[in-house]
Amino acid sequence: MVETRKLSIRNIILVCLFLAISGIILFGYFCQDAVCALTKRENSYTNERMISDSGKQNNILSGIGLSYEDVLNDDFQFDMDGHDVMVFLHIQKTGGTSFGRHLVRDLDLKRPCECQRKRKRCFCFRPHRNENWLFSRYSTGWKCGLHADWTELTNCVDEELNKNEGETSKRRYLYITILREPISRYMSEYRHVKRGATWKGSRHWCLGKQASAEELPPCYQGNDWLGVTLNDFASCESNLAINRQTRMLADLAQVGCYNKTGFDPKERERIMLASAKEHLAAMAYFGLTEYQKVNKYDANNLLSLSYTRI
Repeated sequence: MVETRKLSIRNIILVCLFLAISGIILFGYFCQDAVCALTKRENSYTNERMISDSGKQNNILSGIGLSYEDVLNDDFQFDMDGHDVMVFLHIQKTGGTSFGRHLVRDLDLKRPCECQRKRKRCFCFRPHRNENWLFSRYSTGWKCGLHADWTELTNCVDEELNKNEGETSKRRYLYITILREPISRYMSEYRHVKRGATWKGSRHWCLGKQASAEELPPCYQGNDWLGVTLNDFASCESNLAINRQTRMLADLAQVGCYNKTGFDPKERERIMLASAKEHLAAMAYFGLTEYQKVNKYDANNLLSLSYTRI
């Protein structure tokens, strides 16, 4: 009787162990790393990347997500049906409008983006559920502000997607952008402003607050800067066209946001440039305005997506 009871207990223990081990194996097999391993800002992959062989911090600490080197790994694939999200940082006058249109119109997808006629919006959802795989002007709109910069996007995207989708998800972000030769970009912005552009909808949000009028005084009186001369355009110290690409890629919190009183101007510029270079290196991809067709092919290869037309 006693031996029978011991045998039963032993059998129960063996069954429990078998079920536990099987559950662990099956969970690991079916649950993708992008879903199971990620948290909002850090994961086991991040922890491995935090310290390089030289002991220096890796750019992934910035919170951007996967870098260009990560995307080049043989086992990388953009998980359209998982929790990967492409975030397009759109800098003014870099050809971002053209590139952004291609992302929503020309990709060969299982579930193509549904674009609305006469509206600058498309629904870019995952193949089997209504969740966004693309965060950009043409897919989600300017959710983080008109032409949101790195500081705004990285502190806004996750929250906005949670609001839009009605739930908190553990996403893997891939940031991309387009850059342009600085003088050409500056002159293009000058001509655009001269015709009446203002980008008044930009928030310039940093450390939980918007830039004040004292920190960012307007360069013109009235509704716009229509007809401005190049000399007047260049003379305004608060004109954000000056060194715009560096500012939009930098972590402005490192230099007191838009309050310039706490730093020597040269030191402020040095910090911003170093920050911008760090974040650019940490992005999954960036292209150049001067090579738009190459940008499309590169985005195709790097993000494991294909185009129906180039």
